[in-house]
Amino acid sequence: MKKNTTYAADVLATALAPAIWGSTYVVTTSYLPQGYPLTTAMLRALPAGLLLLMVVRRLPEGIWWFRALVLGALNFSFFWTMLFVSAYRLPGGVAATVGAIQPLIVIVLSRFVLGRPIKALAVLAGLFGMAGVGLLVLTPGAALDPTGVIAGLAGAVSMAFGTVLTRRWTPDVSSLTFTAWQLTAGGLLLVPVALIAEPALPPPTLESLLAFLWLGLIGAAFTYMLWFRGLARIEPSAASSLGFLSPVVATLLGWLALGQVLTPAQLCGFAMVLASVWFSQRVSMPARLDVKVSVEPVTEPAVTPTRPAA
Repeated sequence: MKKNTTYAADVLATALAPAIWGSTYVVTTSYLPQGYPLTTAMLRALPAGLLLLMVVRRLPEGIWWFRALVLGALNFSFFWTMLFVSAYRLPGGVAATVGAIQPLIVIVLSRFVLGRPIKALAVLAGLFGMAGVGLLVLTPGAALDPTGVIAGLAGAVSMAFGTVLTRRWTPDVSSLTFTAWQLTAGGLLLVPVALIAEPALPPPTLESLLAFLWLGLIGAAFTYMLWFRGLARIEPSAASSLGFLSPVVATLLGWLALGQVLTPAQLCGFAMVLASVWFSQRVSMPARLDVKVSVEPVTEPAVTPTRPAA
């Protein structure tokens, strides 16, 4: 019973990360200058990573220099680049629906990289969640841009590989240190690309500075510490299904902060997403430990006396 309680606590802590990521769209579109996706991604990752490095005061050793670069590229550099390309070329609903395929990719990758079995119920929950996200965020006039769709799929594959490899390559350090390595590596990889591909940012305002602080300290450092901690404790497929919470929170924030109206289809999608997340966790939950063990009394075997040898 204690193990199940601990697992539930780990799931709730991990779920907080994608829930906070749901605020990224509102913060980015409302308070940051538009048209600087690479620079925004770099400024979100690198300062937070360097700050965490100053706190933990520990650098990678040996093979972990290479692994930190690989994971930083998958989880941050490439993933965030593809995410922004998809967001700029597709309506938000289409981009979110394309990205929602990630849990299914994680299930397949976990089979080949981690040796986890592919559970039909987990696949069904993933498909149900994708359908829920579609109802939640798609609009009737949503257009499909091929480049945007490809970028969205590439980003989902990148994050899926990063999720599975983060579970496989768990170092013997704290989740805070592991987060610092990956954020710093991902941010450094973005620096030359951002400098070459984009012009300089306009002078910052108080709102943009606060937005960058939110995206970097809370939306990156804090949330990814929770995310990588969760990946070390729960199944990758269960963790990736929690990503469905991001469009849910984004839709709720649009309703609360921007005065948007929730349609019956969105309410249905909301319920489907929550059901999918719950079902995915049930499929991956460890077996209960509170199994009753019957103890039978132990009796000494009967001893037949023997006559001494003559």
